[in-house]
Amino acid sequence: MKALALLSGGLDSTLAVKLVLEQGIDVIAIKFTSPFCLCNQKGKCYAIEVAKKFDIPIKVINKGKEYLKIIKNPKYGYGSGMNPCIDCRIFMLRKAKKYAKELGAKFIFTGEVLNERPMSQHFKALKIIEKEAGLKGKIVRPLSAKLLPKTEAEKKGWIDRSKFLDIKGRSRKPQIALAKKFGIEDYPCPAGGCLLTYKEFANKVKDLFSHKKRVSVRDIELLKLGRHFRFQENKIIVGRNKTENEILFRLKYKTDYIFIVPNYGSPITILQGKKRKKAIEFAAKLTATYSDANGNKILVKYGKIKPSRKIIIKPFNKQEIEKFRI
Repeated sequence: MKALALLSGGLDSTLAVKLVLEQGIDVIAIKFTSPFCLCNQKGKCYAIEVAKKFDIPIKVINKGKEYLKIIKNPKYGYGSGMNPCIDCRIFMLRKAKKYAKELGAKFIFTGEVLNERPMSQHFKALKIIEKEAGLKGKIVRPLSAKLLPKTEAEKKGWIDRSKFLDIKGRSRKPQIALAKKFGIEDYPCPAGGCLLTYKEFANKVKDLFSHKKRVSVRDIELLKLGRHFRFQENKIIVGRNKTENEILFRLKYKTDYIFIVPNYGSPITILQGKKRKKAIEFAAKLTATYSDANGNKILVKYGKIKPSRKIIIKPFNKQEIEKFRI
């Protein structure tokens, strides 16, 4: 008997895997990643660590560009930020369904807990997700199984419902107690694992979608770096440290301008969009403002590949620029 687990690496999905393994079922894990994923903490991917601990195979799948379309226009809307939680679950489970068929897995299970997540884990949402994914009555949720209708796996005797649990709500005390019982000690904190739930990042995504028709994964990666500003139709990104400067330089598009203040500690600034005079001046002023240079006349260099052009600029008062910040 094979079963496919949606394994995020968090405590809930880890416990779900353990409960299914306890019933003598062969578990194969699938882990979905995206540019919005905060799966790595302490420099490691917990899903892969859990798979190693339990000695189960794991497949890591990147959601890819297809997922960006869902974020831009989710059928079931957003949560607190730009997180399309219901549509996201449907997307992953549709992919998991295909993979389960290839493997010959009898059922799919998750670490979902009834009423733990306000948008996607209440009873109505769970039923919508199952139906839209083409898995009505077929998704096993070991942590809350006793509170939910019997699944196909339970009706056919593939699993023993009595050995599953009746956890519900947002408290993590039952899970922490169970983890202690199973000797599971290393797991990530319960904070949201998705950048889309963070207000500041969600605002950047919203701005990006409203100004750019074709959004790429590279665009999303750039949102994670630096300070972001919108000047009319131009997007300006200002690096915050040496590491960010290096990544910004690597990720910039060929058509982007870069700005630096030579001979001083300076951010790398990227200017996207049409290179009009006012936009160039604005990007240069931002670069001067966040550099270590002092005075009212600061030399800024800029250009596409190498900053070879020059402009003398007066930096902003930092209060002036907040209205442009995303």
